[in-house]
Formats: sequence, C-alpha cells, structure tokens
Amino acid sequence: MKILDNPCVREALLYDKLDGDVRCRNCERLCIIKPGDTGFCKTRVNINGKLYTMVYGNISSISANPIEKKPLFHFYPGSYALTIGSWSCNFTCPWCQNYMISKYPPDLRWSNYMSPKEFVSMVGDYGCIGTSMSFNEPTLFLEYSVDVFKLAKHYGYYNTFVTNGYMTIEALQMLCDAGLDATNVDIKGDAEAVWKYCGADVEKVWRNCVEFKKRGVHVEITTLVIPGVNDDEDCLRGIASRIKRDLGENTPWHVTQYYPAYKALEYKLYPKRTPVEILEKAWKIGHDEGLNYVYIGNVPGHDKENTYCPKCSKLLIKRYIFSIIEYNLNPDNTCPRCGEKIPIIGRYYRSPPIF
Repeated sequence: MKILDNPCVREALLYDKLDGDVRCRNCERLCIIKPGDTGFCKTRVNINGKLYTMVYGNISSISANPIEKKPLFHFYPGSYALTIGSWSCNFTCPWCQNYMISKYPPDLRWSNYMSPKEFVSMVGDYGCIGTSMSFNEPTLFLEYSVDVFKLAKHYGYYNTFVTNGYMTIEALQMLCDAGLDATNVDIKGDAEAVWKYCGADVEKVWRNCVEFKKRGVHVEITTLVIPGVNDDEDCLRGIASRIKRDLGENTPWHVTQYYPAYKALEYKLYPKRTPVEILEKAWKIGHDEGLNYVYIGNVPGHDKENTYCPKCSKLLIKRYIFSIIEYNLNPDNTCPRCGEKIPIIGRYYRSPPIF
C-alpha cells in the first residue's frame, strides 16, 4: 500500500512550505523537516514538500474512563469520557508512565484506523457523555481531535484534552474553536527541570494555560511530584503561586505520586514512589499560597483527594481513587452548610458506564 492510501495519513493543518522543506506549526518545537523525513515526534512526514500526519484516527488505546482519572475533579463529576490515545510524544520525560505508546512512533503497517464518526458513535453506546484525548500527547493528533470535537458537539457531548500544553497558539485556537470544553495540563516543574528532562520551554506551557482560560476552557493543573526533580519548596511554591496569579485561586492543582517507569532508574531518578509526606508538603504549599482546591493524587484513601468547602471546610465530595463515595453539594453546586458557590461545571452523574 502506498503511504498516501492509508486512511491514517492526512495532510497536516498547520505547516509552512520552505522550498521543499516544511516547518511544522503543530507544537512549539516548530520542526523543519526535509523531504522524506519526520519531525521530532515521528508522527509527521514531509512527502514531496507537503506535511502529513500519520496518526489521524490511528488508535493505540481506547477506554471508557471516569472523568476523575484525567484528573478533572471540577468538571461533570462522576461522568465517563470515551478516551483514546495514539502514538509518540513531543516531550522527552524519562519517567513516562505511558511509555509503551508515547515512546513509539506510528507504524503504518499495523495502523488501527477509526473514523471520527465511528468513535463518536461509540460514546453513548458505552454510557459516556463526552470524549477525551489522552494517554499519549494528544497535540500530535490535532487534525483528528478537531474533527472529533466538532462531531461530538453536534451530538451534545463534551470534549476534554489531557496534555503537556506544548501546542502552538494556532493549534490551541483550532481545538477551542472545534469545541474543547476542559483540559488538564501538566506543569512538570520549573524552567530548569522542564528543559533538562522534557526538552521544552515551560513558559510556552504557562502561556497556553492562560490562553485556554481566556477562551472559556475549564483548566486544571497536574504536577507529578518527583523527589530530586521538582519537589523542592521553591519549585512547588513557584508553581502554586503562578497558578493563583495567572489562572485564579479556584483552579484545581493536583499533586500526584510518582513511581519509577520507563528510563527513570537509568537516569538515576528516585527509585520508589514519592513519599506521602512530600505530597502533603506540596498540598500545604498550595494551600498556603492561596489555592482553594489542592488535591493529592495516586494515594488511594487520602483525605486530600476530597473536595472541601474553602469557606467552612465541610466535606463536599468524598473520593476513593476515581470513584465518588459521597456527593454533598446542593443542585446549584453550593455548599449545603454555608452557601458558598463551588466552581464545578456540570451536574453530578451517578450512573456507571455500560461495558
């Protein structure tokens, strides 16, 4: 089969032609790609002076996931999103926990094509009320996301994106215009850590968080706390204070437990799970910096995975891993004790998905 006959191969939405070379404008790496070559992420190829994606509908993973798994704690709580991933990544994180898909380029000999129509038709069939692009870096399947989001909106579904936030402003605008509703963005550390371990400029990520917010997209932030990488007080305090300054005190911040994966030990990173006391330190820093909703993640049963009223401290949502055990908010998302308005989008869904 010729490469252009494969349904996963489509002309890219964002690129410049440069006398045979092309410049990809999908993410902030802005790769200049020679004919026959691929860019850094290996998902885009220059064929005769045109840039093509090789991951349009090229599905590596699909699952009906609770929205809390993203994690999105303040967006349609209790609901499920039909979630897909593809291949590769534009970051170099040596601790990647989805490395079996994120560290491998697409192989068109084994592509698994699913059209946007097929995917969206499955959302309701599996008891989900929205879509989610996740598992590997979804910026790489921009073209597919745009088409899926438009179609999902037509059927009344929400759209979410779990991302490292390194897309260009043009790509971000396309996602928002297509119907993106919510995103969880990884802030992996301070400028030094993100450059050293991810090969990226964290300022571009912060810029995009602000831009998402300006465009009305619900934003939550996650930091995988890794001892020796991003757990020092200055780093954590810098992230917390910037969330408050740039995104607002009601923006949820998830500080989650790392465990060694991929090349973590090869890079001599911390060889065990992040101690809970370090996560509790991060939680306290976030709280002290004025964030109203800081959550500890990947520690099942910890009381800081729950939502409390920032005014009167009443337990509002009790969670265990990705399940909601108690939901005590009023129907209008106010605290039943003091009436404080809690910034949660959408109503609580009690129904499990259909498997």
